[in-house]
Amino acid sequence: MRLVSYCIFLRKEPEGEYTVTVPTLPGCVTYGETIDEAIEMAREAIELYIEHLQEKGEEIPTEEGLLEYTLTVEAHA
Repeated sequence: MRLVSYCIFLRKEPEGEYTVTVPTLPGCVTYGETIDEAIEMAREAIELYIEHLQEKGEEIPTEEGLLEYTLTVEAHA
């Protein structure tokens, strides 16, 4: 067994809960009522996603070599 790290994004929804996406794992989306719950749900969703890939004999994506940068631009409305 090896450890793999993934970047997750949490978005607070108007209803107050948090939606979580995992950009490296397409379609891996979950939510939680609190930040802590959302993070725990993301951990579970990632583990299930990886398990599914392994069952299908597919490669497990990693973030090796991935660079993250936040770019700010002007939005003309």
